[in-house]
Amino acid sequence: MLLLENLEPAKKIEPTPFGRPGVIFDGNEGEATTPYSESPATFEEFLEAAGMNPEEFEVIGTPRVSKWQQKEGGDFLTSFRFTFRKRVSGIDLPLLYAQAKKTVKEKKRFSPEQKSEKALIVCWSDSQTGKANDIRGGTKELIERVEEKIALVEQHLKKNKYDQILFFNVGDSIEGFESGGNPMRTNDLSLMEQVDLEATFEWSLLKVLTRYAPVRAASVGSNHCAWRIGKKVLGSPLDDWGIHIQRQLARLASEVGLTREELSFYEPQPHDESLAIDVWEDGSFIAGLVHGHQAGGRPEQVAHWWRGQSHGDQAIAQADLLIHGHWHHLRVTETGRRNGRSRWVVMAPALDAGSSWFRRTSGEDSDPGLLIIPIEKGKDFTGTVIKL
Repeated sequence: MLLLENLEPAKKIEPTPFGRPGVIFDGNEGEATTPYSESPATFEEFLEAAGMNPEEFEVIGTPRVSKWQQKEGGDFLTSFRFTFRKRVSGIDLPLLYAQAKKTVKEKKRFSPEQKSEKALIVCWSDSQTGKANDIRGGTKELIERVEEKIALVEQHLKKNKYDQILFFNVGDSIEGFESGGNPMRTNDLSLMEQVDLEATFEWSLLKVLTRYAPVRAASVGSNHCAWRIGKKVLGSPLDDWGIHIQRQLARLASEVGLTREELSFYEPQPHDESLAIDVWEDGSFIAGLVHGHQAGGRPEQVAHWWRGQSHGDQAIAQADLLIHGHWHHLRVTETGRRNGRSRWVVMAPALDAGSSWFRRTSGEDSDPGLLIIPIEKGKDFTGTVIKL
């Protein structure tokens, strides 16, 4: 019997509610469980101990808490379990509705009676929000660039009076994951984040524009925003993320009390990919809008494509000015005549960070920019544009 004196029943091991502490991270999102402790580490301390910079991450939702008593009468230990994600370049994404709350407080700086017989076309083109880091950075730099361009637009509006503003979304406003191919998911925003941030960009600019004149906003379909599986386009031309974003902004404008006289929205007819706006509603000047990828591989082909559209009496057949994007640099072309004066094709520059693959293969590159085009009733448009 003496040989058995040092034997005792093994202690029953109770499972901890959260399981083993640790971190699981897939590069974008993760889940962490802190060790049980009387004084558990904070979110920041725990990530630091795991070799991760806490400034690059944010908690999603509310952390879960578990308290566990190892033995009766003993101290209670606490553990946290939380999900987290990588911040966008160390910053939080703007929230569209948080910005919307400020809109109703902003005073209009124009009266409906003001008449200058001048209009300003603002060409929002190829921001490709969410695109992977390129020669001029990624989302952080895009946010800074957009803020700068919006400030420049407002400076122009403070110095020049217009009785109306046309906001033209020329297309490719998000990067997406299908057009051009992105099998490794190298973009720095998910599809949902791209849509959220792009909507915030456009709403921020529209809020500024509506303080200075009534605004008509128009959007057309584009290759990066199309509903796709790989290279295959699904649905109709209106099944497009850029048009979807504008529809949400139209709802938002109504919610915050903006009338159609202050801000109205336009999109192509069903099954069309282009549209035209009669600026003064009298046929004296018509502005057409299309993304441009419909014309083929070179910007020189746009004028030829437009001639075909005119011959077929399509949406932009009667336009005096056709605005497009897609090729990411500014170009102004005089082509054809209508009502005894020249017609023009204007290719808008891009807001995005550039495309290194295109620069390497073609040798071409250009500065990002936001294009504005002033026009005046009764005066011929002669190709004057302003790149901000």
